[in-house]
Amino acid sequence: MGTTVVGVDIGSNAVRAVEVQGCDTAKPLIVRQHEIAVPESAVRRGEVVEQSTVATALRRLWSAAGFKSKNVVLGIGGQRVFARDLTVPRAPLEQIRESLPFHVQELLPVPIADVLLDFYPLTEEQGENGPAVGGLLVAGLKDAITANVAAVMGAGLHPVHVDLIPFAVARALAPLRTARGRDVIVSLGANTTNVVVVDDGVPRYVRILPNGGDDVTRMLASRLQWPPEQAEQAKRALGMGGPMMRLEDRPIIEIVYEVVGELISGIRNTLAYYANAHPAAPIQRIVLSGGGAQLSGLAGALSEMTKLPIAAADPYVAVASKARARPAPTEQDAYVTAIGLALGSHA
Repeated sequence: MGTTVVGVDIGSNAVRAVEVQGCDTAKPLIVRQHEIAVPESAVRRGEVVEQSTVATALRRLWSAAGFKSKNVVLGIGGQRVFARDLTVPRAPLEQIRESLPFHVQELLPVPIADVLLDFYPLTEEQGENGPAVGGLLVAGLKDAITANVAAVMGAGLHPVHVDLIPFAVARALAPLRTARGRDVIVSLGANTTNVVVVDDGVPRYVRILPNGGDDVTRMLASRLQWPPEQAEQAKRALGMGGPMMRLEDRPIIEIVYEVVGELISGIRNTLAYYANAHPAAPIQRIVLSGGGAQLSGLAGALSEMTKLPIAAADPYVAVASKARARPAPTEQDAYVTAIGLALGSHA
């Protein structure tokens, strides 16, 4: 058996991991994957706040799944990470990265000293002052990244790479070797929504929206004075309603529509901004992913408001998997981020 690496997705309610063999081959192989629930207090919007609790969950995860490798790739995302378009004078990549603090302070809402910076080049162009490189600036708050890394190391694991979650999602759902066309991946998580425009598998535009599926649950619980468990059950059962909706369900549906409407408006506005900035590169379709995407009626409403067709995500398009390593179809979407993180280990 060849070398394997494990992508680790630290979520608000669970820690998920996928072990992949042959990440740099034409068809990487998933050999194991598993998840372990974590208390709601342990992780807040993707940031570890109880390191010992998460470290314990990771040790349990490794034991339960039988992961062989301790080399892991972590993801960063949510509101503690900023992704911005940036054009800089052409130079070797290491030199560009070293110069970032002198270029980007005005682009960030936090001091440079509080973040770790990276740059992902996408295009070369002729700027006003000579040759330039256009790409994506990624800035992650140091304390958030450090907390997640510390929890992983506390479990006896070895972080080999930290990756941007939107990049991981794109890598899993629009693999560079096979993806064709210009899609936008909309990945609806519990607390954030990742919007990634990919052109033939290459990410061209990234936005992280501070809204997700749990916003619906929280609003139902608040408005109807329900415990979160009851609100979550009602959300899953009713979604955005349907022809068989009962009269007593109407207050629930109205709340769902209100919250989902705000989320879809945020996605539509993001896509409109991209379209205005790139009129010659229109988006062809939306690839919908994430736990929040399972909400009944959401796909149709998103398609209607954006005037774009919706395609269901295939979390296993970029990989092969042993039969025992693949979960039930209803659970597969939960592993997209972890799969993409593992696939990025050789980047």
